[in-house]
Amino acid sequence: MRINWKLNVNEQPYLTRREVIRSIGIATTSPLAVCPLFVRNLNAAESRDCVRFFFVTDTHYLAQKTNPSMMDDASARVCRKLVETLNSMQGEDIPEHAGGGRVGSLHGVIHGGDLVDSADKQGGAYGKMIATEFSAFEADYGLTGRDGLLKYPVYEVHGNHDGPQGDTIVVDGIKRRNKSRIGVKHVSPNGLHYSWDWEHVHFINLGIVVGEAAEGLQRRRYAPLESLAFLREDLAKLGDAKRPIVITQHIDIARYSVAYEKDEERFLHMEWHPQDVHSFYETIRPYNVIADFFGHTHTRDVYGWEGTSEKNAFTKSAVDVFNGDNASHFHGNKQAFFYVEILPNGMTIREVYTDDAWQTHKWSRHIWGKTI
Repeated sequence: MRINWKLNVNEQPYLTRREVIRSIGIATTSPLAVCPLFVRNLNAAESRDCVRFFFVTDTHYLAQKTNPSMMDDASARVCRKLVETLNSMQGEDIPEHAGGGRVGSLHGVIHGGDLVDSADKQGGAYGKMIATEFSAFEADYGLTGRDGLLKYPVYEVHGNHDGPQGDTIVVDGIKRRNKSRIGVKHVSPNGLHYSWDWEHVHFINLGIVVGEAAEGLQRRRYAPLESLAFLREDLAKLGDAKRPIVITQHIDIARYSVAYEKDEERFLHMEWHPQDVHSFYETIRPYNVIADFFGHTHTRDVYGWEGTSEKNAFTKSAVDVFNGDNASHFHGNKQAFFYVEILPNGMTIREVYTDDAWQTHKWSRHIWGKTI
């Protein structure tokens, strides 16, 4: 077996099993180094304290513009095949090149946003298209694992295509769904942001971006909808800075982690205001955020984030971020999602991908492992 030690780009060198075993001492200071024994421990069958979930993002359900009450054929097909793939994977043997083991019992699916494609548009057929798209999403994903095609509970955030200002039926639908979502313990006053626990891990879903919009602040391109205030309140309620935390928002981080001292004209056009990115980092820095998941870019990118635009190696001081590829976008056959396993002492993340719109699926050679 060959394991990807450098975790961000395809061209990085691989280490042999012998080389990785010799490097176990380094793994204690390099949190996302992977060794075979570590992966096998995480694969330790049905451990009750192992949290397992899929992370999908950017499904972009699309209706026909000429017949807006009907889904686009390509979109309906690839979105449905993704859900069927997710349903089929529990118990699947993982190949040796991806670390071996078997897919265990799943706690659920986290969705990183852009559920639908058209809710950032207005006029003409778009109103009906949005309704058709969100209805198709709910039919496929359900909510609890018993009321849709998907066999697991789902926990979604909204993306820019779901309503950049938060005033669409998709965002309203998420608020409605939060009232019945399994295990949710804390919901924001506006009903949109929420948190829950799976075993020893605390999860926080924060919508399109994390930030604030108030009098005296520069205008934000995407409405943060009080997500930063909810994050601060939720972390204060947690009461344990050492508890593992996983956060999901839709927009990627590094591009908007530019130096902020005062408002500049260019910030008005940025999808995530740098002042908010800075506030997000300073808010989570004292806590044990083991992973931040997001989508939006339609490409996989994994790196350590330390509040700047640099995509760093993983270190103990970095927030480890996982930018998921599009999972079932109608425009192309190449899609992917993450399979995540978290034990009290470590985390492993692997990628499943397709070249044929989920007619078949494969396991990537990339493995990201982390001691906790």
